[in-house]
Amino acid sequence: MYKSVFIVIAVIILHSCSNAQTKSTQTSLSAIEFAEQLKKDATIQLIDVRTPGEFKNGHLENAINASIDGSDFKNKILALDKSKPVFVYCLSGGRSNYAAKQLRTAGFEKVIDMPGGMMEWRANNLTETKNANARNTKGLNLAQYQAMLKSDKLVLVDFYADWCGPCKEMKPYLDKIATEMTDKVVIVRIDADENTELCKTLKIGALPVLKLYKNEKMIWDNLGFIDEASVRKKLK
Repeated sequence: MYKSVFIVIAVIILHSCSNAQTKSTQTSLSAIEFAEQLKKDATIQLIDVRTPGEFKNGHLENAINASIDGSDFKNKILALDKSKPVFVYCLSGGRSNYAAKQLRTAGFEKVIDMPGGMMEWRANNLTETKNANARNTKGLNLAQYQAMLKSDKLVLVDFYADWCGPCKEMKPYLDKIATEMTDKVVIVRIDADENTELCKTLKIGALPVLKLYKNEKMIWDNLGFIDEASVRKKLK
């Protein structure tokens, strides 16, 4: 009997330790979880690693802008308290993931990333702050987008951003396809940073995204990098 009780207690302790370890080693949160933690913990140092232009046009309240591509990124990071948690985000996770690794390497004890970034934040209709001189980034509405799909050809829509590495890799071959296959396909490129409301409506939470339409109906889509041969195959 005592042996059985001991085993039960041991299992409970191990389970508790396992849960504690999972919580303590957690490195990323969804947008909803991210928002909840920001409300609960006033010690969190919130870092937006996008460009100043992106930051100006919409960011989380109380966030510090430390562009991962900026020359002053390291100096801004050094000004933070390493003993306090750091929450980091960008538009769709790529830059914040890199920044989080840099922060951990620099000795920060608790670094939490939001992989879905501002795109997931906006998709969940969470509150954001804009600077007084922010430009209008709503861009196309759904009706205007749908009007662009009206064609007797295939319509390939490319959602991209200037800072997006995979987007840059794909652009040259998409331009080539647009030139070589003008009789068969229309390629439309849409800047996600300039069309935040449309991306929210279409539930685009990461980049790059390709959407292929025929007779105004989507027949294929792809999230993330895809090579030229695979795209051409879909256009045949």
